[in-house]
Amino acid sequence: MKESILIVDDEKEIADLIELYLKNDSYTICKAYSAQQALDIIEKETIQLALLDVMLPDMNGFDLCKKIREKYMFPIIMLTAKVNDLDKITGLTIGADDYITKPFNPLEVVARVKTQLRRYTCYNTADVINSAEYYDSGGLYICHEAHKCELYGKELSLTPIEFDILWYLCEKHGKVVTSEELFEAVWGEKYLNSNNTVMAHIARLREKLGEPPRNPKFIKTVWGVGYKIDS
Repeated sequence: MKESILIVDDEKEIADLIELYLKNDSYTICKAYSAQQALDIIEKETIQLALLDVMLPDMNGFDLCKKIREKYMFPIIMLTAKVNDLDKITGLTIGADDYITKPFNPLEVVARVKTQLRRYTCYNTADVINSAEYYDSGGLYICHEAHKCELYGKELSLTPIEFDILWYLCEKHGKVVTSEELFEAVWGEKYLNSNNTVMAHIARLREKLGEPPRNPKFIKTVWGVGYKIDS
């Protein structure tokens, strides 16, 4: 049986849209259009994750998040039309696990939900954390042991080389990896300056990830240095 998700948003159309996409993945959905309705549902139902809008009619989402955190530790994802970094920092420091800015892609919401539920129900064990066998961020999920890669919940078909490139970049998350390092790590051969193999494979990977060439979300180019993933 799939987990129960609470959607808290006073804009019924948005709540209905998120419900539609989450139900397609067989999640059980509860909806609330105010903070008090949300608190009443949490008291009566077993909730595994909550999506909270910041702007609610009776209490802002930050205060609701703090109130929930007094008793419950299930994942909380904040939804807001604001783009202020201070709001994001506030949400994360009071106990939210993630933050999504409106307007959003519903598929990304589903992916973020899956990410938080995986971390909460499966990955919070010392064995898994220490093994570092997966990367899960921003809608991209890659598991080394299962040799599986998903983007927004949809499995990608990668060649072994493409998978190894992506996995190596994810392993070095936040760090710039030179073309030389990447080539020698994946191909196990000496890199030559005139070798365009890495560039060609990165281009194919970006295409499979649906990346815009000029402003990629996942595989970033650091000009004159190399590539990195920091999403």
